[in-house]
Amino acid sequence: MAGKMTLYKLVVLGDGGVGKTALTIQLCLNHFVETYDPTIEDSYRKQVQIDGQSCMLEVLDTAGQEDYVSLRDQWIRDGEGFVLVYSISSRASFQQLKSFYNQIRRVKEASGSPTFGSAGLGPSPVMLVGNKCDRVTEREVSTQEGSSLARELGCDFVEASAKNCVNVEKAFYDVVRQLRRQRQSSGSEASPAKASDRRRDTSKSGLDVSRKSGRSQSRSGEGKKGKCTIL
Repeated sequence: MAGKMTLYKLVVLGDGGVGKTALTIQLCLNHFVETYDPTIEDSYRKQVQIDGQSCMLEVLDTAGQEDYVSLRDQWIRDGEGFVLVYSISSRASFQQLKSFYNQIRRVKEASGSPTFGSAGLGPSPVMLVGNKCDRVTEREVSTQEGSSLARELGCDFVEASAKNCVNVEKAFYDVVRQLRRQRQSSGSEASPAKASDRRRDTSKSGLDVSRKSGRSQSRSGEGKKGKCTIL
């Protein structure tokens, strides 16, 4: 990889059990986690190419439980872009989205970030993700409802399946594309990933993947591997 690689810090938020960890692990480790093990905080780094440009993604997988609201403020302060996840088979998780979005907005504005633009062009892009779209017979939230809420909040929207690896890359990469456009528009310097910050290459593909603590047990070896598709 080139010496100067742009770093993008993405934070995955949403209610407990909606598949935040499954999406993150599918993106970074290319397999699906079958069992639910509540997360406190896990961080992954992965080198990728998006639209022909190499970059480093730092993805923070977070807790959805109310016990960690205060920690969430810090996660939001540190994040640049956000993947806000609900399950299409859980209306309750969909109804929590505005609360998460408002927390992002509150924390970013309190830290001096400008107010989000109505067209989603603010400093902190948010992607609304309706996960578990493979659960067709269990659907409680329509695609139209997800799309309408995204328009209301000024977010992008996609339905995805971590299990079938549908639109997983799109959910994260589109946030990076928004961040790139913002940086180019403002003329700001890219945030290079310093060589000293890079983890040892651990994958056969040359992708750089690392994790910080936070999970009660290791997930290595669990789940199913597969290729992702984009709808």
